[in-house]
Amino acid sequence: MSTDTPGIDPLEALRAPRDPACDVFLTGPVFLDIIFTGLDSAPVRGTESWARGMGSSPGGVANMATALARLGLHTSLAAAFGDDHYGEYCWDVLEQGEGIDLSMSHTVPGWHSPVTVSMAYEGERTMVSHGHEAPAPAPVDGTGSRAGATGTGTSTGTTGTTGTTGTTGNGTSTGAAAPVFPQCPPRARAAIASLAPGRSEPWVATAARDGALVFGDVGWDETGRWDLDALPDLAHCEAFLPNAEEAMRYTRTDCPRAAAHALAERVPLAVVTLGAEGAYAVDGRTGTAAAVPAIEVEALDPTGAGDVFVAGFVTGTLADWPLADRLAFAGLTAALSVQEFGGSLSAPGWAEIAAWWQLIRTCDRQDPAALERYAFLDDLLPATARAWPLRRAVPTIGFRQ
Repeated sequence: MSTDTPGIDPLEALRAPRDPACDVFLTGPVFLDIIFTGLDSAPVRGTESWARGMGSSPGGVANMATALARLGLHTSLAAAFGDDHYGEYCWDVLEQGEGIDLSMSHTVPGWHSPVTVSMAYEGERTMVSHGHEAPAPAPVDGTGSRAGATGTGTSTGTTGTTGTTGTTGNGTSTGAAAPVFPQCPPRARAAIASLAPGRSEPWVATAARDGALVFGDVGWDETGRWDLDALPDLAHCEAFLPNAEEAMRYTRTDCPRAAAHALAERVPLAVVTLGAEGAYAVDGRTGTAAAVPAIEVEALDPTGAGDVFVAGFVTGTLADWPLADRLAFAGLTAALSVQEFGGSLSAPGWAEIAAWWQLIRTCDRQDPAALERYAFLDDLLPATARAWPLRRAVPTIGFRQ
């Protein structure tokens, strides 16, 4: 868990001795993100453009993992890390800086980290990426260790990358073996799955069967079919969170709200993000619907904002908040994130949320109804916001002391 604001645990009132140690499990590729901000326009062919800002940070699935950890959720990530300085940097930031459990992750010898260059301008971004698919994890031997697995830490039982309890950072077994992903994902309250047409990930069904609430994220359907039946893991999802365009294409509707209601016939909870208009959600079990407008902010870099939204919504769901409060909180965390640059390291923590809540109530001419929408924060936040600086994106990595 992140060390953002010690003592704030959104699930504290719900925790019991037999609960899983992991709140949220997720898996996916980790990129090194290099973000340029302060561009006045898109780069023009044959010219050189200078950016006024630049940051480097872990990206890809690290965006979601960091956002979850900074909200106080015990987060476990299974990912392949490059055997290079980029991979070492990403591992250190996530494990040591954010407190994310990487025991299900591994370093791939001779494989370089994938990289994304993101250019933010005019409220949007353009990205260029390069990378190769990581080789499949090595088979597990009789001790529960992966042959040839390497790690980056030295603390016994916590920093190895073999997914084995009682394993050192170099993959050497020191005790009883534990299940290794992807055969056996850790028992968790929730899991986040990236759904793709025609692809089924066996761990998703296993996680759902073991009691995890599965939140399904989705990207653009490159096949052009937009067929919900082509998303086999959707059947295991508690919630499905597409954006407005994706939701309308999947449901053959011309209205995001109609799309949300149609999706709620397929999953217990449908959440459709509406960009500058906020978000709309439908609980398929009760028929309850909720809409929350977006918070107007000046966006510096929208990289990772969608992931932060999902993290905020997962937090509220696990804490059993009302549907409208979950949407409002998710939108707030996303709005705070776009005011920083750096993808994963732009995610807010509780101290920043508390500072925003204190500030917004002192501003003149605030709409009382809008303030009431966030009144639930009073029961969550400390009376005074505490300064607790978070790690942010830096122009480059590897500075010498």
